[in-house]
Amino acid sequence: MINHLDHLVITTRDLNSCIDFYTRILKMELVRFGDNRVAFTFGQQKINVHEYGNEIEPKAHLPVPGSLDICLITDWSTEQIKHHLEAAQIAIQEGPVTRTGAVGSITSFYLRDPDLNLIEVSHYHNNQSGISQ
Repeated sequence: MINHLDHLVITTRDLNSCIDFYTRILKMELVRFGDNRVAFTFGQQKINVHEYGNEIEPKAHLPVPGSLDICLITDWSTEQIKHHLEAAQIAIQEGPVTRTGAVGSITSFYLRDPDLNLIEVSHYHNNQSGISQ
């Protein structure tokens, strides 16, 4: 029945730091929509942003900053990812490490966004896109 993710919502304490991280570090596109809403787009997905204490209804039962743990797939090589994160002075929590993604083996780097969400940036081995049909 379900075939892909359209969007997810993160909750942030500091909108400006959140925007900087997702646009500058993760290279997502900033989108503003509706009544002062903020989102980040990448591929055919997006991340909507709620500000802590001022969430949009309906919302998660307990929306809190720092509760997200997500794996994002890139076409960049291990070396490109590492170089980019180091150049941006982003602390790598762990990586590169081999993990199992949805459709195969991935190499991952773990880092934290400004709200301490765990962000896993990965690429598939053997040129897999990570998209299953």
